[in-house]
Amino acid sequence: MSKVIIKLGNDISTDDIYPGRFMATVLPTETPQFAFFDRTEFNAQLKARAFASGSIIVGGENFGCGSSREQACSTLKGHDVAVVAKSISRIFLQNSINLGLQVVICPGLEAGEGDDLEITADQVLNKTTGKAYEQVKLPAARKGIMDAGGLIPYTRARLLAKQS
Repeated sequence: MSKVIIKLGNDISTDDIYPGRFMATVLPTETPQFAFFDRTEFNAQLKARAFASGSIIVGGENFGCGSSREQACSTLKGHDVAVVAKSISRIFLQNSINLGLQVVICPGLEAGEGDDLEITADQVLNKTTGKAYEQVKLPAARKGIMDAGGLIPYTRARLLAKQS
């Protein structure tokens, strides 16, 4: 079970998640400091590590729209948060899978900041309200890549398994 640390609206762009003016910073170890930089209070909380590992960012429709910058995913992965949104833009979703950022698509989700959510194989359970919401399942291969921590760890594990 994880706590919702912020509830965002629809059309949260990659520029909101990781502003373009920081594009010169690309190392995954350095990008987290710029997560939601223009949301100064939330950025300060992230930088202060005020949230537990696995905490959840809730989004509305079209989360991660805009550019294809993968830093928007790496900056969130660097804080070890998950994203649960009603829908996720195609490129952001693929970048999240490739980098191992935990994302869940849950079209009917109703959750607020501070709610406790439990993510199961099929549903997102809001333990605060007692309601359950169906999630959109990713194809097994894409889920496997995400759960392995991204495309590189997934590929590495498969190659090592073939050598054994």
